[in-house]
Amino acid sequence: MPFFTLIFILAVIAAIGTQLWLSIRQSKHVAEHRPAVPSEFSESITLEEHQKAADYTQAKGGFGRKELIISTVLLLFWTLGGGLAWLDGLWGNAGLSELYKGTAVILSFMLISSLIDIPSSLYRTFVIEEKFGFNKLTIKTYLVDLVKGTLLSIVIGVPLIMLVLWLMNTAGSLWWVYAWLAITAFSIIMMWAYPKFIAPIFNKFTPLEEGEVLNRITTLLERNGFNSNGVFMMDGSKRSSHGNAYFTGFGKTKRIVFFDTLLKQLTPTQIEAVLAHELGHFKHKHVLKGMVVSMTMTLVGFGVLAYLMQQAWFYTQLGVNNQTTYMALLLFMLVSPVFTFFIGPIMSWWSRKHEFEADAFAAKESSAEELISALVGLYKKNAGTLTPDPMYSAFYDSHPPASIRIAHLRRQ
Repeated sequence: MPFFTLIFILAVIAAIGTQLWLSIRQSKHVAEHRPAVPSEFSESITLEEHQKAADYTQAKGGFGRKELIISTVLLLFWTLGGGLAWLDGLWGNAGLSELYKGTAVILSFMLISSLIDIPSSLYRTFVIEEKFGFNKLTIKTYLVDLVKGTLLSIVIGVPLIMLVLWLMNTAGSLWWVYAWLAITAFSIIMMWAYPKFIAPIFNKFTPLEEGEVLNRITTLLERNGFNSNGVFMMDGSKRSSHGNAYFTGFGKTKRIVFFDTLLKQLTPTQIEAVLAHELGHFKHKHVLKGMVVSMTMTLVGFGVLAYLMQQAWFYTQLGVNNQTTYMALLLFMLVSPVFTFFIGPIMSWWSRKHEFEADAFAAKESSAEELISALVGLYKKNAGTLTPDPMYSAFYDSHPPASIRIAHLRRQ
């Protein structure tokens, strides 16, 4: 067996094996703690609510394992199974230049992948989410979202794909630097454009009405010198009963968004505490730090791709004989997650560290107890498990487990 083929297969086995092992650990751990509510939550969460969260976690985990196996089979089909070579051959006689042919092949791959994912998406939404009372989507809204998302991906994605392929073909040995600069500029533009032009395509954003909630928010923002383009309520209940809040935008387009479900679930003082937590991310420059890390990883990724695209074994030992720039890009997109999978725990740890810092800021600027009560309410409403497996949580969770997070808040 060719050396890189062997390395790839071993990496796939390691990644899928670890993911399955962690998922099974999570399911077993949650099941073992299903009979009783953890003592620190016994006064605020009923046994029925705790068991609903356990069942919801297990349902998602069980289906996730099936999706993982299917996605691994598809990965092997596209690569070693010759799927990409087959797709490339379909466009071989179209008489297109390499730039247009490459764009067509990549778009075809993305379209096929999206179509393959539809049954899983339907099951997650209309079976699992529906069963546990979270789904508010209708089939009509689902299809409209699908069409909008597809058209938007084409309008935005095609020029970006063509630009990267053009740079790969014409910009010489430093193409990867120019491509990185283009992707970075695109990301910054999207941060500016998303809240103003893209998000309203899918949801309705209404300025928050005058009242206690807005007054508390305004006072908190003014106290911390945060200038925004407004505070908005989003019609999240159109699709789900899950609640959330977030900052979005860049520069003068920064805005604060609350799901309408969240505003209905929490009291004004709890909402203030949740916003203080989000403001803590801003004050500690977590978004900026995340952008720097993401841009650095993208630059490194392009540098690695620049090397690999010059190596014949990268193509032939992954099931592709046509050594073109677009095939190099497609192969890299497919196989790089396998080799970077074990970076995940580091990024999760870093994210949890940021959550602790934002919590500490919220405790100082608002109220630790109000944030705790808001978090417990959100765990209850969203059926978040209170008893995740420690190993699973360390590997995947961007937020600390409920018990650890609340204990940390009470020490503030």
